[in-house]
Amino acid sequence: MSTTRRVTALSAGLLAVLGAAAPGVAVSAPAFDAPMQLSSPAGHHMVAQVGGIRNSTSSNWSGYAATGAKFTSVKASWVQPTGRCGSATTYSSFWIGLDGDGSNSVEQTGSEVDCSGGSPQYYAWYEMYPAYPVNFSNTVRPGDHFTSSVTESTGGKFTLVLSDTTQGWTRTVNKTLSSAALASAEVIAEAPSSSSGVLPLTNFGTASFTGATANGQPIGNFSPDRINMASGSTTKATTSALSGGSAFTVTWKHS
Repeated sequence: MSTTRRVTALSAGLLAVLGAAAPGVAVSAPAFDAPMQLSSPAGHHMVAQVGGIRNSTSSNWSGYAATGAKFTSVKASWVQPTGRCGSATTYSSFWIGLDGDGSNSVEQTGSEVDCSGGSPQYYAWYEMYPAYPVNFSNTVRPGDHFTSSVTESTGGKFTLVLSDTTQGWTRTVNKTLSSAALASAEVIAEAPSSSSGVLPLTNFGTASFTGATANGQPIGNFSPDRINMASGSTTKATTSALSGGSAFTVTWKHS
């Protein structure tokens, strides 16, 4: 399976810590620069299939990914988790999207909480890979309720909608990507990556996702992958069973 990961563009201070070179990026960024996710499940390995749900592990994804059909829409809601920060610099993102699971195109939007200098930084973003992601300037706070959709129409025309219903803002992005594979639909918590690999995962506690649908149906109707995040023998995040075919949680275990 081909994999593409969300690669970060980091501030100069963070580069000194991580030893990575930052690509150029056109974003509306907070003081703490946003990770840029070119998102596919790195090291995605099938474990077993139980009751129509496939179980797999990934070094950077936890959540559900549906494949095996042409996907033109994905929707979900989630509550922005609280970042629990220590002295380490860590990252975490929560998103929905089309493609990225075994394909080289990604159309996604979501929220983030990263830790720098012991403080959590919250923001929201969208990405249409291979273009760099773009950060929204809107306020994001822990506990905010998000609802989102990514929809493709004829000719590779995409509409990405992200709403923070707690803060009262909505961002709608219209883009065209004629080369999009439309091969998967995902609802994911992710550990972003730098050019050198997957970055430490922020302790976000538990992320709750509801109303996860693909092509207008509960994502569970597509026998999706239930993905747990792991690095070697270390489990980084676990994904619960689906409730009603469209609701689940992801729980942080290790950075």
